[in-house]
Amino acid sequence: MTEPRLSTGVKTFLILTLALLPLGLIALFASLQASRTAELEKAALLNVAANESARQLAADIAADRSALRLVVNSLVADRQGIDICARAGEILRNRGGTRVDFVIYGRQTGGPLCYSGPRTNISLPEAIRFNAEQADILPMRHQLVIRTPSNEGQLVAIAIYGIPFLERRTNPETALQSYRVLLKKGRETMDIGGTLPRRAAANLDQVSTPLGDTGVHLLLRVKEPPVDIARSLSVFLPLLMWFAAAAIGWFVVNRLLIHPLIQLRRLVSDYRPGEVLEPLRRMPTPAQEIRDLGQTFRAITQTVADHEEELAAGLERQRRLTREVHHRVKNNLQIIASLINLHSRSAPTPEAGDAYTSIQRRVEALSVVHRNHYAELEEHRGVGIRSLVGELSVSLRASMPEDAPNMAIQVHSDHLYVSQDVAVPVAFLITELVELATLVDPMTSIKISVRSGEVVRQRTHGQRAILRVQSDALRSSPLISRYLDDRFGRILTGLSRQLRAPLEYDAKKGEYAIAIGLVD
Repeated sequence: MTEPRLSTGVKTFLILTLALLPLGLIALFASLQASRTAELEKAALLNVAANESARQLAADIAADRSALRLVVNSLVADRQGIDICARAGEILRNRGGTRVDFVIYGRQTGGPLCYSGPRTNISLPEAIRFNAEQADILPMRHQLVIRTPSNEGQLVAIAIYGIPFLERRTNPETALQSYRVLLKKGRETMDIGGTLPRRAAANLDQVSTPLGDTGVHLLLRVKEPPVDIARSLSVFLPLLMWFAAAAIGWFVVNRLLIHPLIQLRRLVSDYRPGEVLEPLRRMPTPAQEIRDLGQTFRAITQTVADHEEELAAGLERQRRLTREVHHRVKNNLQIIASLINLHSRSAPTPEAGDAYTSIQRRVEALSVVHRNHYAELEEHRGVGIRSLVGELSVSLRASMPEDAPNMAIQVHSDHLYVSQDVAVPVAFLITELVELATLVDPMTSIKISVRSGEVVRQRTHGQRAILRVQSDALRSSPLISRYLDDRFGRILTGLSRQLRAPLEYDAKKGEYAIAIGLVD
């Protein structure tokens, strides 16, 4: 089972993603740091707004206490200082353009000595009048009261701040869009006002700032903006940019480089010799390097096609030349055979005629080899041994003397092929053995077989075949011994050397056997 392989495009995308990952992480860290900085700046702005609101209100309270302390101390010295009360009322009444009321109580009388504003605004419970604490919050009355006792503690001046004054003095002068201002002391909390709805309670940021030494704290609440798509994108935008950069880089590389190279590889893999590749026709790309590579392939294939045409033309010329040579050789062999035949007919003695006939048989054997070799030349298979032996047997029977008209030659051969270097000595060897047999016994019969993979003397011949020529006339006898000693023995030995194999002889059976090489 082959392991799954990633495509080139996927590998390129992964490489680009990993290459751009450090930049994406840096951008994400910078975005988170910018978001954190924005949160810190928002918190700092909220603190500045709360401190500024508390400072303004505390400054007004301090100024009012100084004025009221002067009034109560003057009243302690002169109980008839009504003009002082009236002047203090004018000062407080013009404080920031918003009304501030006050009332002065005496411990002995328990009632108000002087006051400003409507009686309903200054009528305070007795528990509140001489409280030791400096300030109190009255949520039910929507008032902030500030006490200022005299030096001896006989009188106490109480400044009463209503919601309009408090809201105006604590209004933050910053760019806060949604806020709410409250005053808190202990468990008591009083809402002053703001642009934020009173019921808003979720996602609120709050800052607490003391109002001087009054014990009252100013609470400034702002609504944190909801986490929307824009804020989420601002945080994850670097990751999106990282992924988008990897995707765009992959698209560009795939479009300009990988895809053209894949097409070029397919064209090259489908290339057949003799064709001329035209990769730029099917592969539009603006990459000049790919264009140059395509032009190079086109030039190479054009050169190969030209060489193929030259080789084809040269092969055709060689085929014509070979055919011409074959015809000339065949004609020359026929002329030689005809000349020998003419000389044999005009031979002065029978022995001379037999000698010419023997020569004619060998010329015919060579002619048979040549014809069979040319017939198989274009197939590049070598010489077919079956057709060679069959045609040679027919030629030998036709050239036998008149005293052997019914000589029988039986041929048994596999469909085997040998080279021309093997076919020539095989044809001569068969011719010599057939002539030897007819000289011993003109009426004999001859068996010729060619089989592959047979065994000769306990030796197996793999890519070789065994040629056997058997005849009763070839059995051991004084006559055949004399023929072998006079002429045939030397010829047979020379032919076996050409075949590079020993010629085995079975005297009892009258059989000669030799191994011949085959074409792979």
